[in-house]
Amino acid sequence: MANKLLYLVRHGEHDDPGTEIDDGLLTEVGMQQSKLLGERLRHVPFTAIHHSPLRRAVQSTELIAGYVPSLPVYPSELLRDCIPMVPDMEDLSPAHQAFFDGISEDDRIAGRAQAAAAIDRFAVATDDGGDDDQHELLVTHNFVIGWFVRHALDAPDWRWIGLNQFNCGLTIILYRPDRPAALVSYNDIGHLPPALRGSSPPLALYS
Repeated sequence: MANKLLYLVRHGEHDDPGTEIDDGLLTEVGMQQSKLLGERLRHVPFTAIHHSPLRRAVQSTELIAGYVPSLPVYPSELLRDCIPMVPDMEDLSPAHQAFFDGISEDDRIAGRAQAAAAIDRFAVATDDGGDDDQHELLVTHNFVIGWFVRHALDAPDWRWIGLNQFNCGLTIILYRPDRPAALVSYNDIGHLPPALRGSSPPLALYS
């Protein structure tokens, strides 16, 4: 069984459409961020790209994939934006409680199931009969990446809170068949010049 290197990327900066479902299009900055990330990753021997079906992730994927032509690209509902889990409310600050109070019970159940299924699907070494390391790229969302990092570090479930990603930040996790997962890099934005890094990752939930 070969090792797997999982590359997790948050989509580029996007417009806020001002609707309940936040699925805006990439801004000019977001498009440039995605292109620069594609340039950085163009020599990685990826076997596939998987992406969230939300428009901002689809656009980012299309721009990144332009630097690695002929690579299979797959949409995945497992990578859709979600709330991976809701911690015990009594343990939260008032700011956290106000955020999680707005999450419906249906969304809580669906988010937890999706997060678990995403780990089962992607956070494993690859059993393809070969010895070469496998490289897969996931273009997804802030909370989803936080959940993968929490899982890789074997941290408590609630610890996804506060793991914030820059737009087009790059996180890499190594999965080996005989050892625990290893966090290779986290939220790396070295490929983005300061003018394209945007503001710090969103802090409203975590202040």
